[in-house]
Amino acid sequence: MKIILLSGGSGKRLWPLSNSSRAKQYLSVLESPDGTMESMLQRIWRQLDEADLQEHTRISTCRDQLELLQRQLGSEAPVILESEQRDTYPAVALASAYLYSIAGVSLSETVIVMPVDAFVESDFFSCIRGLPKLERESRSELLMVGTKPCCPSEQYGYIIPESSWLSEEEGSYEQSVRLFKEKPYEAEASALIKAGALWNTGIYAFKLDFMITMLMNRGLPIHYDELYKQYYKLPKASFEAEVTQKTALCSVIRYDGQWKDLGTWKTLSQEIAFERMGAGDISHDSDQSQLFNELDIPISIVGLNNIIVAASPDGILVANKDADSMLNAKLQSMNEKPKYEERRWGHSKVVDSVILASGLHSMTKRLFIAAGNNMSYQMHFKRKEAWTVLSGEGILILDEMYRHIGPGDTITIPERTRHSVRAIVNMELIEVQTGEQIADDDIIRLGITWDEITSQINMV
Repeated sequence: MKIILLSGGSGKRLWPLSNSSRAKQYLSVLESPDGTMESMLQRIWRQLDEADLQEHTRISTCRDQLELLQRQLGSEAPVILESEQRDTYPAVALASAYLYSIAGVSLSETVIVMPVDAFVESDFFSCIRGLPKLERESRSELLMVGTKPCCPSEQYGYIIPESSWLSEEEGSYEQSVRLFKEKPYEAEASALIKAGALWNTGIYAFKLDFMITMLMNRGLPIHYDELYKQYYKLPKASFEAEVTQKTALCSVIRYDGQWKDLGTWKTLSQEIAFERMGAGDISHDSDQSQLFNELDIPISIVGLNNIIVAASPDGILVANKDADSMLNAKLQSMNEKPKYEERRWGHSKVVDSVILASGLHSMTKRLFIAAGNNMSYQMHFKRKEAWTVLSGEGILILDEMYRHIGPGDTITIPERTRHSVRAIVNMELIEVQTGEQIADDDIIRLGITWDEITSQINMV
């Protein structure tokens, strides 16, 4: 058994806390057993470990999210890297090519695909552990996991099974799939539930040969390195659209335990024990309302029921918990650059961004670098930077020259100057970028890890 954990999506539905660089699965908003806060990714990774399934699992994520993933799970986390965000079908196809051509997995091995944002309890993993046996005994090419709906939700896909069952196991049974419907409107969802439909959990089981044969039939490479280069050729489409709906022999296993997709503010709020995170307060007459505040200013909720207030440097959201469909439609049209980003070394927040009277662009950021971490060794061609150390201590490298820096120190970094900094203790900096153009692609990384950077300099 091999498990592919999908964790490369943009996950912007929890805006403004989530954005294109900090997807929802990395938000530390869930309470762990020891009382600390953990993300969706950390929760399910911990649960896989507790179920002795972690060693069978590889995490599929895109290159832009690699630093954040490694910060939460460690640099040794087993990752299958996508060159860019596309969708679940390309991610599963690329991961299958990796298992076949890099990991050397047998074509007869059962592969299980799981989303990272599933909120489940420990007994759920007994269902996962039983999937390989069910897949081997099934006459279907693709095995899905469904669960009984509790309401006609518009945020889930629906699986409509045939009335007859193929085989039976304790607590679950397999049925042929008659129809699959992706996120119907509420009225249609109600009719589907009356017809015996199940929610699609986004969990699939198949033999590795199933996906490898599909790639070959579509004229695509089956070797990871080559498919990675041609990743742009794969359609930006869901696994449901490209595989599930085009597979004739497909069946579903019903899981009767707790399952929830934490993809919206409503579902997330139902699994959070606290009513307030961050500065502010909620009045006693505000029933079922919650506050998530990442700003330094307090927010008060007074006399409002069943609402979510979320605030970050990217914006402020005030929404009824039942407005998920309207909110999702609104977020689809938003395409603003994130002002808050979590990075491998810490995080950054845009404080100000202006065009000066001279015509030059200027952006001011506040950076936090965690102790023992470093920024990459890099240079820019179209902008210069000025750093002011607010707190902490670190080692600065400027064109191969080392220097100790601390509170009050200022550093000027001209264009084309190689630079990096490593925090000895937690550091906070103000960074002012100025240039004719300030863009993410104006960066040349010469080294990532501190060992890599220092050994490179020693060689010079």
